[in-house]
Amino acid sequence: MGTARIKLVGKDTKELDGVCRQIVEIAKATGVELRGPVPLPTQRLQVSTRRTPCGDGSDTYEHYEMRIRKRIIDVAGDERTLRQIMRVKVPDTVHIEISLE
Repeated sequence: MGTARIKLVGKDTKELDGVCRQIVEIAKATGVELRGPVPLPTQRLQVSTRRTPCGDGSDTYEHYEMRIRKRIIDVAGDERTLRQIMRVKVPDTVHIEISLE
């Protein structure tokens, strides 16, 4: 019986927490040891672009921002638990990565 580290990355907090909640429910139902979800620091990607492409007028800029949120869950479970976790329906905006230790 090993531990699996599940790393979830996404833009939308509600979808990310929804997937975390499903994984926690599976772990509680099977009775395995669980640590997490641990929220990692939010990464902010910022892009500043000039409003006028020709260069005339005043220097006005538009600012765009995208926030990337990450969660880590450690599950000490057997193969049956991991199979149930792999069946969880994950939205397209959430990226999931499972590594065995």
